[in-house]
Amino acid sequence: QVQLVESGGGSVQPGGSLRLSCAASGSISRMSVMGWYRQAPGKQRDLVADVAPDGSLNYADSVKGRFTISTDNAKNTLYLQMNSLKPEDTAIYYCNVRFAGGLLRTSYDYWGQGTQVTVSS
Repeated sequence: QVQLVESGGGSVQPGGSLRLSCAASGSISRMSVMGWYRQAPGKQRDLVADVAPDGSLNYADSVKGRFTISTDNAKNTLYLQMNSLKPEDTAIYYCNVRFAGGLLRTSYDYWGQGTQVTVSS
């Protein structure tokens, strides 16, 4: 019913920048939390940043000051601007949209297919 398609990943040198996009299709509640997660080989999938329905932003400590999450509601798109990239940022990045449920809709938790980000010299 809902699809999340990610793009913008690639390979960059330390200090470089990338901008990830997540294009959403289908019916997504305006009360959803939208965010980015990442998972490196052998590690847990961790939250990078998310946006609450009221516009509040939440960032992992490791990316504060370097990454910026944003949304374009008209285009149903979620973005992650990544600056000053470090080798430890190397991971597969996943888009996520979740909704706790409400009067008119049941809860859901959708994931994109992931996009690879590699930071190396």
